[in-house]
Amino acid sequence: VQLQASGGGLVQAGGSLRLSCPASGRTSSNYVMGWFRQAPGKEREFVAAIRWSSQITRYGDSVKGRFTISRDNAKNTVTLTMNNLKPEDTAVYYCAAGNRIITSTQAMASQYDYWGQGTQVTVSS
Repeated sequence: VQLQASGGGLVQAGGSLRLSCPASGRTSSNYVMGWFRQAPGKEREFVAAIRWSSQITRYGDSVKGRFTISRDNAKNTVTLTMNNLKPEDTAVYYCAAGNRIITSTQAMASQYDYWGQGTQVTVSS
């Protein structure tokens, strides 16, 4: 499975960005797609996840109510819509996929088998 994240950029606080991550290769409806982020000097942080078949979502506490994860079945793409961005959202954002992930472990980066390259999101104050 190959993942290609895009859509990052520079935005002012309060603004919005949309990240996309098309998946190619051998995927299945059992996959969980996730977004993680990593700021300089910090550990990788869970942002959001979606189970492809059920579209059930999960969010990290710091982004609840501001970010939305969704998937487009026809385009085999997962999207992260980020609203009301804050300077603390500045990080490199990564998309990831795995097919052996249960609900209780969706926030664990170690459970994901495939990772895309990161895309930089910078929020200015």
